[in-house]
Amino acid sequence: MKKIVLSAFAALLLFSCQNDQTESKNLEASATIAQRGCATQDVLEAQLKADPTLAIRMNQIEAFTENKILTGKLVNGKIQIPVVVNVLYRTTAENISDAQIQTQIDVLNKDFNAANSDYGSVPTLFAGVKANVEISFVLDQIIRKSTTKTSWGTTDTMKKTASGGLDPTTPTTKLNLWACTIGGGILGYAQFPGGASATDGVVIDSKYFGLSGTAAAPYNLGRTGTHEVGHWMNLRHIWGDATCGSDLVSDTPTHNTANYGVPAYPHYSTCTGTPVEMTMNYMDYTDDNAMYMFTLGQKSRMAAIFVTGGARAAFGI
Repeated sequence: MKKIVLSAFAALLLFSCQNDQTESKNLEASATIAQRGCATQDVLEAQLKADPTLAIRMNQIEAFTENKILTGKLVNGKIQIPVVVNVLYRTTAENISDAQIQTQIDVLNKDFNAANSDYGSVPTLFAGVKANVEISFVLDQIIRKSTTKTSWGTTDTMKKTASGGLDPTTPTTKLNLWACTIGGGILGYAQFPGGASATDGVVIDSKYFGLSGTAAAPYNLGRTGTHEVGHWMNLRHIWGDATCGSDLVSDTPTHNTANYGVPAYPHYSTCTGTPVEMTMNYMDYTDDNAMYMFTLGQKSRMAAIFVTGGARAAFGI
């Protein structure tokens, strides 16, 4: 079981961990992506350098989260999150349809409510910790904008009208998603709780948004959205962005590093205790058809940000 360390020093160490080398920083457009790339940690590191107070705010969120987990004072009932989708397009393919957008909302609702068809595939070893997160999503608005940009990168320019993108709509009470071409082998990225509201939300490359239209295998089941929304709800990568690192969740096994593709089960870690890795967790890097569960510990961590005093309390009930 992993220990959750809450000191500011430890938090700073965690936040300064280098992201997996496969999360390319080259922002040129890529037609084919062989492995999942999520730039959330890279973006966090850049934000921490730009705003030294962010580490303090995030450490306060960690302390608050741990307190709520220990006391059990979590959200009662179901949280419903309104979603604004901002579509930035240069080509017809990038201008994804309303139907494709709705499929992403549907996937989020299934994955966060244990209604996904592959939920029953969770191995017996992890059956006791698999979770129904009980958070739902409703499409609130779709905003479209034509652009001449071929790719947006990971510097949040798509979130700024002044830079040719679209400012987030009411980010304190609505989850903003941006669908655009990111480039550089990046499927998506999210902003953790504690960041600036002006850039809050999730970016998903339009080729991996939802189930239909431009969605391309092996990332055609909407799980990029599930993974990134998990980050937005304060979940870390399951390997903690370090060799045998911690994701600050007690019921997920310690992973050596990210897993890719469709790993054979059981896949053993060489970290202390040689646990079987939870490669089917949404916060790993496996293919869409190989990830299909959150844990009870992850559920508690997500729920804690929505209670009174939490980082996303305005979404709570």
